[in-house]
Amino acid sequence: MKKNVQVFWSWLGAFIGIGLVSAVTRFVLDGTGLTLVIGSFGASAVLIYCAIESPLAQPRNVMGGHILSALVGVAACQLFADQLWLAAPFAVATAIAVMQLTATVHPPGGATALIAVIGGENIHQLGYSYALFPVATGALILLAVALVINRIAPGRSYPKKS
Repeated sequence: MKKNVQVFWSWLGAFIGIGLVSAVTRFVLDGTGLTLVIGSFGASAVLIYCAIESPLAQPRNVMGGHILSALVGVAACQLFADQLWLAAPFAVATAIAVMQLTATVHPPGGATALIAVIGGENIHQLGYSYALFPVATGALILLAVALVINRIAPGRSYPKKS
């Protein structure tokens, strides 16, 4: 029974977290061409609502990993603007290195860096503001939900105590 209870809380956190990000996109940003929904947030949801004791799921890693990787991805895109075949691996590899050097490893950050490169013209037009919106804003919403859900859920403690 305990496992089913934990599954429920993971499901609820992911539903509310991704739901809020999606709702802001639909009801606040509709018609602006902007979105808070990026693919790497799905992977973040798995970590922060399900694997909450993992070092990779801790708030510093979530925020730092996403933001730093977003900045790296934008830089890679601008550096290799006409060579996506080179920008993509450079963005991911460099994001991994930066996350390791800053102790902010969050695997979805690799996807956040890649999205900056392959995300299309709407993402490219954001430039470095991509790191603030959608990345930091969306990650902060997901993290806020994780802090609430994982504290009210019985048997859970998040963030992990050092």
